[in-house]
Amino acid sequence: MTLLRDHDLARAFDHASHSYDRLTALNPGYRTDLQRSARRLQLPRDGDGLHILDLGCGTGASTQALLRTAPRARITAVDASSGMLRRALAKPWPERVSFHHLTAEEAATAGEGPYDAVFAAYLFRNVTDPNAVLDTVRSLLRPGGRLAVHEYSLSGSAVHRALWTAACRGIIIPAGTLSGDGALYRHLWRSVLDFDTVPEFTGRLTDAGFTGVRTVPVAGWQTGMLHTFLARNGAAVAGEFDR
Repeated sequence: MTLLRDHDLARAFDHASHSYDRLTALNPGYRTDLQRSARRLQLPRDGDGLHILDLGCGTGASTQALLRTAPRARITAVDASSGMLRRALAKPWPERVSFHHLTAEEAATAGEGPYDAVFAAYLFRNVTDPNAVLDTVRSLLRPGGRLAVHEYSLSGSAVHRALWTAACRGIIIPAGTLSGDGALYRHLWRSVLDFDTVPEFTGRLTDAGFTGVRTVPVAGWQTGMLHTFLARNGAAVAGEFDR
């Protein structure tokens, strides 16, 4: 099948936004896993004085994970889907959280940075040019700033490919089809199979100029399929979080 990209994908997410939170709730540990990856940024002092970018925030589940992890941080959340953003904005947020209708690449020109940390959940397999987005992230991060990517990136094992396909065909795609969004959920199934394996995405981060790149698996039934990728924008800078 042909993957959805750019405006077509944004429109598909717009249409699916009314049921997206209900469907993700069928995934055991969905919100817990997001928070686990957000905590792996290891932001000090509950985020006091820090500015975090939530890149591809969707309906705000990743934003909520960041807020719980760094409740005193300023958080800027962006997404290319206006429908998903409307769902996010309908939820209660403190004043230090703001939402913007922007693609990942457009975030570089929004004038909101630089950022101390960037969190990107379920984003990179859905963009046309992951390398361009990584370049954008580097341009937005302060020197030494931290990146956490929470993403379905398979280990490379045939077993994990089969498990992902079984979960999608048995639960995710049928549930999405019932809501009228079968094309989106078929895309999401295929996007994982076609995306980088863990070694490939780790190499992509290193090639983009990130340092200290490492990968941590997410526990539970998604082990070997869902990972947290952690990296820095250059070497750690003395006093980087002293503000």
